[in-house]
Amino acid sequence: MPTTWPTSMSVPALPGASPVLTVVRYLLLDRFTYLVMPWVWAAFAFALDAVILQLTPAGHAAHRWVGGLAAVFLVVFAIAVQTVARALPFGIALGVSRRTYFLGAALLAVALAVCFGAAVAIGQAAERATDGWGMNMAYFRVPGVLDGSWWQTWLGAAAAFVMLFAYGMWYGLVFRRAGLIGTVTFAGAQGVLLTLAAAVVTWLHGWTRFAHFFTVTALFPAVMAAVAVILLAGGLATVRRLSI
Repeated sequence: MPTTWPTSMSVPALPGASPVLTVVRYLLLDRFTYLVMPWVWAAFAFALDAVILQLTPAGHAAHRWVGGLAAVFLVVFAIAVQTVARALPFGIALGVSRRTYFLGAALLAVALAVCFGAAVAIGQAAERATDGWGMNMAYFRVPGVLDGSWWQTWLGAAAAFVMLFAYGMWYGLVFRRAGLIGTVTFAGAQGVLLTLAAAVVTWLHGWTRFAHFFTVTALFPAVMAAVAVILLAGGLATVRRLSI
């Protein structure tokens, strides 16, 4: 995000425009962060994966799975964090309510997610048509998750995008409320809970069932969408009580 945010004169409200849409326009003043940066990282990860595959033996694998697409989701998470941690105070200074700002950020996330999901679906179709870009590379396909029909891929990628954006905004909310120490504590507590959950699943010998449930292509979009809705609803309730 830019170091110095524009003043209210830079974001005139359109006649009859919703305040939520005004927030979207305000955020898109930093077009590079929201519209360019994720695609730059996607292109960089694609090129890096292609180089690595060219330098390693192919073997007999039908598909050479790579993880470069994850870079986009990590960037989305980071953008969402600063959407609240850095941009929210400027938005409030311009007279936007906390609720309106959060709804505007969520609307922008959904719009970007729809475009991202479409791009992944198109990339997946091209990948299949070219036998993995001529090297059996599976960049746009994730086994069991983003490896179904075009509409399952579209919905799955879009839902995962929104979920990670909402999760990132939660970190931004915690940072605005409790500072760096509170954010680190928040992340550490989740790490402890995940470790305990992993220990319980291991004790119950349930990793196979767990993996099967979360890698069913048809269920992945629904699971991601449900988590996203919970995070967004909780964030909307929390941001109203946030002191800046």
